[in-house]
Amino acid sequence: MLPLLLLLFTVVPVVELYLLLEVGRRLGAGPTIALVLLTGLAGAWMARLQGTAALRRIQGELAQGHPPGRALLEGALILVAAVLLVTPGVLTDAVGLLLLVPPTRALAARAIAAWAGARVQVVHGPSSPGGAPWQGRAPGDVIDVEAEVRDVPGPAEQAAPRAPERP
Repeated sequence: MLPLLLLLFTVVPVVELYLLLEVGRRLGAGPTIALVLLTGLAGAWMARLQGTAALRRIQGELAQGHPPGRALLEGALILVAAVLLVTPGVLTDAVGLLLLVPPTRALAARAIAAWAGARVQVVHGPSSPGGAPWQGRAPGDVIDVEAEVRDVPGPAEQAAPRAPERP
């Protein structure tokens, strides 16, 4: 993990600085600044549109009773893309724009899901005497339980004395 952080916080800024200086040398200062501002504005606009669409997908999956795993991951990638696009730099803008392209984002989401799936171990909590209540159930299954509804007095009702009930 430390080498990755070292890479992110030292090598990437140096590469960004080099690329900005190189683009500035070839295009000039004005066009380079305009390019950085334009990619930031365009990226923010695209991230807003796609972020809203991702939020609708998440809400739709939740409304259908499905866990929105892939939609959440793609929404997170859109957020990362937005952060990269508002960060001045050529490399971060390129990666941010690539994450806003749906096929590229889907490819990145699949790669992240595979990477995380290989490193995550599902651990179940303590099981009940008859076995874990979730065993043999599919997502969306209904678990029927008996319950009793009680009228619980709030704090104000508990503090006020009650008049005796009349028979």
